[in-house]
Amino acid sequence: MTSAGNNNNKGISPREIDDKSQSKREKTILIVLLVMLLIAAVISLGVGRYKIPLNQIIDILRSWITGKTDFKNNPLQVVVLLVRGPRILLCMLVGAALSVSGAAYQGLFKNPMVSPDILGVSAGAGVGASIAIILGFPSLTVQLMAFCFGIGAVFLVMGLASAIGRGTPATLIMVLSGIVVGSLFSSCSSLLKYLADAKARLPDVVFWLMGSFAKNSSYQNVLILFILVLAAGIPLFLMRWQMNVLAFGDEEAQSMGINTGRLRLAIVICSTLLTASSVALCGIIGWVGLVIPHITRFLVGPNFKALLPTSILIGALFMLIVDDFARALIAGEIPIGVITSLVGAPLFIYLMFKGRKEWV
Repeated sequence: MTSAGNNNNKGISPREIDDKSQSKREKTILIVLLVMLLIAAVISLGVGRYKIPLNQIIDILRSWITGKTDFKNNPLQVVVLLVRGPRILLCMLVGAALSVSGAAYQGLFKNPMVSPDILGVSAGAGVGASIAIILGFPSLTVQLMAFCFGIGAVFLVMGLASAIGRGTPATLIMVLSGIVVGSLFSSCSSLLKYLADAKARLPDVVFWLMGSFAKNSSYQNVLILFILVLAAGIPLFLMRWQMNVLAFGDEEAQSMGINTGRLRLAIVICSTLLTASSVALCGIIGWVGLVIPHITRFLVGPNFKALLPTSILIGALFMLIVDDFARALIAGEIPIGVITSLVGAPLFIYLMFKGRKEWV
């Protein structure tokens, strides 16, 4: 028996055994997170100013699956399926998009302090949305202007970095250009708030800048964001092994035939699309793309093969829980950006103490 067992293990190195064990652990974590996310989504359907028991939620979901919904005579179905349902889906998509974008940016810049708005996308989107709100444009136009200004801010950063770097923008130049452009757009946003009508427009501008899922939670917006997340997320998933190689430096990546300039540009475009689409629909939501990748790395390590899918689930779960608190803590609704800041800042301080040996 012993000799047979030894023969079966013959030729298998300890590294291969560790890799198999790590892969099994990563799959287990993904399954557990997926189950937790599904449970949290069902529970969230009953959270809010009008609380709905879990058994009634299950009955409503069962009637929806079997096609026996009656919105005219059953207001609970309206609340669960038409009000809270799209909001929960939008929460999960935004949390996943910001988390993946943050993980990609931190890997690209090799800096744990980088967040998805490092290149000014959030500040640019804030200016676009503020202009649209002050001019009294409808909600769809506000979203489009926020999206376009966010993308435009990143293109401005890339153009500035390319001009300074003479065609080959270095990572440091991109970061510094992002800080400058972000500061410029933030100043414009402050000026717009100063010029806005204090009674008619200013409250809407301020509320948008603090982030919220209240006004744009519809299945149409869910579908739009889902398409954009797929369009930007799939390329990032396909580039995971290249992102792992890039972490070892440009020379190592180029020796393996990777065009580092094109890879960086592709990562920036995909990550910007994820961030801009999320901000355009829900306003500025901070800390998610900064904190969640750190939590994910503590669980599965820095390998992008596991880091990106795990970031999706943790980001979606985190945003869902935070939105539940935003809806349930007070009679009104707390802006989601306020809650993410109150939770994210202390959590990030804890993570800095936890990983201080690796950062120093």
